[in-house]
Amino acid sequence: MNVATVLSDISKRKLKPIYLLHGEESYYIDLVSHYLEGKVLSDAEKGFNQTVLYGKDTDWITIVNAAKRYPMMSDYQLILVKEAQHLKWDKAAELFESYANNPLSTTVLAFAYKYGKFDKRKKIYKTIEKNGLVLESAKIYDNKLAPWIDEYVKERGMTIHPQATAMIGEYLGTELSKVANELDKLMLNVPKDREINVNDVQHNIGISKDFNVFELNTALGKRDVFKVNQIIDYFAANPKSNPLPVLMGSLYAYFSKLLKYHFLPDKSQQAAARELGVHPFFLKDYEMAVRNYSRGKLFHIIGYLKEYDLKSKGVDAINLEPEDLMKELMFKILH
Repeated sequence: MNVATVLSDISKRKLKPIYLLHGEESYYIDLVSHYLEGKVLSDAEKGFNQTVLYGKDTDWITIVNAAKRYPMMSDYQLILVKEAQHLKWDKAAELFESYANNPLSTTVLAFAYKYGKFDKRKKIYKTIEKNGLVLESAKIYDNKLAPWIDEYVKERGMTIHPQATAMIGEYLGTELSKVANELDKLMLNVPKDREINVNDVQHNIGISKDFNVFELNTALGKRDVFKVNQIIDYFAANPKSNPLPVLMGSLYAYFSKLLKYHFLPDKSQQAAARELGVHPFFLKDYEMAVRNYSRGKLFHIIGYLKEYDLKSKGVDAINLEPEDLMKELMFKILH
């Protein structure tokens, strides 16, 4: 079941007695948890019927005893177990299995199990899946982030330029909670009747318009040596805003897409954009870049990126500063 369906059912009060929200992406776990808190009970009902527990500080006996209570002057009671990954799940079969097999219809018990997948081999997983609802919140892939940003903004009645979307994705990464938070702040500062553009992103999120990872990839694609060196010098002067692991990840993704483009059987705009996971707006930049980098050169570059990723972690790179490594890498890529 997807998140939209879960939220819709909660809104319609088609509630499950047990929710297991788990996965590596905390955004959807928080979203559903907050939705339950906002929709199951009215403010007046919460005083007697809403309980929040924390995995580190509670146990199965407390949870089961709470779940077996009946609501007071309400159709439901809500029990939300946050940080549920810290519960002793190896004890669940002994202490919780019986309740999970026959849960109270008037109790809504939700487990927010963050930063990892629940072990689906466990008997309790299958029991909750049978008698309640299990939702896995998976990490979003890089090529899915731009459409996610576009949709997030669209759902709130606004639009965003593809370059602004790409800049946000490159700078913030795929942690959706962080991206959503920055988008919310951004939309507060842009008129609803105007498209969000690169200048808005620069001014409100703190990304340099001219010196960022997105512009570095563009300059590399053009083989613009002067611009590449300008950006690398800026990064060296602002290392906290431009950490080397983020740069390496972005470069690997970019050059991997260029290599993939070389081997595409269908290089039409829509087909190529779909296969590369980029907006069609950017395809002309990829077409230009593949003219500047042969297949053989790109294979070498992928090798350089792996080599310098190891060096950035201290392998065969004694006393080399991150900016020195990046300058060496840029020289090898461009020459």
